[in-house]
Amino acid sequence: MMQDNGNTVSIKALPEEEQPRERLIRLGSGALSNAELLAILIRTGTRAESALTLSYKILKQQEGLRFLTGCTVQELSSIKGIGGAKAAQLKAAVELGKRLSAAENRPDTAVRCPKDAAALIMEEMRYLKKEYMKLLLLNTKCQVISVEDISVGSLNASIVHPREVFQPAIRKSCASIIMAHNHPSGDPSPSKEDIAITGRIHEAGKIIGIELADHIIIGDGVYVSMKEKGLF
Repeated sequence: MMQDNGNTVSIKALPEEEQPRERLIRLGSGALSNAELLAILIRTGTRAESALTLSYKILKQQEGLRFLTGCTVQELSSIKGIGGAKAAQLKAAVELGKRLSAAENRPDTAVRCPKDAAALIMEEMRYLKKEYMKLLLLNTKCQVISVEDISVGSLNASIVHPREVFQPAIRKSCASIIMAHNHPSGDPSPSKEDIAITGRIHEAGKIIGIELADHIIIGDGVYVSMKEKGLF
């Protein structure tokens, strides 16, 4: 496997069997490093730097590989050697990865436990830089009818009002709902505001006749179920 030694790494200078694309064909994608996978997507380097060297430059960004999930095309193309075309290729690959991770989010997906709910939205929400509130609408068989966007921004009573939460639930005649929002810090620990809003929505649901089944808080690869924690 190729290592970054601080010098330009010439892919063509490597034996053919050690070039990233050939290694992928021979060994499978799981055998390649992050830099090698990026080099395959980048395809070609510049006169001064190979595709592999450009890959190392991306990975040396402050967030490492995660930089690709949150950066814009403009931010990515500002890295010397990564123009608009290469940046677009990389962002397209990242977006495809997100969509594949969310492919299980089908209308008939059943949510039997908090882990099921978190799995539906984890990859979509774990890297977001603002707080987003989503709503999972469930039928009587606990199958997902749809996933609705409710709000953007720090949660408070003025943003997350019962009428905004239950409007899509009533319109689509669902039996129960699961609230879900992310913490950009990566720590899913519930705040006082989270607990207060959840209690308010729970009480409103009892009046309307649509159960609040859970409130899932998404962190960086981890989550908290407020139902499991006994917080409402």
